[in-house]
Amino acid sequence: MKSMTGYGRGECARDGFKITIELGAVNRRQSEISVNLPRELEMLEAPVRDAINARVARGRVTARLAVHAAAGKMSAQMHINKSLAEAYARELSRLAKQLKIPGGVTLDQIVRAPGVFQSDEELVEAEKVWPAVEKALLQALAALVKMREREGAHLERDLAGRIAIMQKAVEKIRRQAPLTAENYRQQLLERIKSAGIENIAPDDDRLLREVVLFADRSDIAEELTRLQSHFQQYEDCRKSSEPVGRTLDFLAQEMNREINTIGSKANDAVISREVVTLKAELERFREQAQNVE
Repeated sequence: MKSMTGYGRGECARDGFKITIELGAVNRRQSEISVNLPRELEMLEAPVRDAINARVARGRVTARLAVHAAAGKMSAQMHINKSLAEAYARELSRLAKQLKIPGGVTLDQIVRAPGVFQSDEELVEAEKVWPAVEKALLQALAALVKMREREGAHLERDLAGRIAIMQKAVEKIRRQAPLTAENYRQQLLERIKSAGIENIAPDDDRLLREVVLFADRSDIAEELTRLQSHFQQYEDCRKSSEPVGRTLDFLAQEMNREINTIGSKANDAVISREVVTLKAELERFREQAQNVE
């Protein structure tokens, strides 16, 4: 079981460059990946996404990649794109003539144009740098997954504690359920007597028929059985190595359905009290399950 939140960082130095990748993951109902790459490496977005998708099944992951001069280089070398500078000069001169602006094109205007000055980082070729990017990315993913697993272990213990409390409440309800019909019969006899009606035998057909109808309406055996099945399904999720977040969301919905039905059927103070406990713990379970991948 893994959490959806985490952070990972990786780097790789090669051919005078250092690639740094940072991954941050937060909760999200579906999978969403945002990749921020330098303009000259944008063609690597697809393989970066594929690598992340292979390790992350749920949550919002943001990937940031930076290219730096590697350690050992005093500084990034600057290069002039001569052909681009010539094109700027030609087009700016033509525009000045068309707009009848006096004065020629200056060197300062040309060197300020985008792309005329380029650093080593800007001259990186995507195909050549991909091996370094991949190595840094795999390091970052390994760190991200490790953090998600560590936080997932805490979530697993918390969820297991919620299930244990709900199991105890269900067991109390199971013991109390057979007593509800008899309690109802006694309450019905007391109400009849308080109303001044005499000579009603405990085995009177009308009384027995009313008790039987009440027992049928308040029968919660099926709901209790399904709840126990959901608890077992959670245990299966704990043992699974696959992402289980969506399964836990579904289990929470189904448990909520059964608990609500028990609360509406059971006309008993003890059961009602345990239903309150079930609802409170299920809400905490649901909140934590939303953090699971």
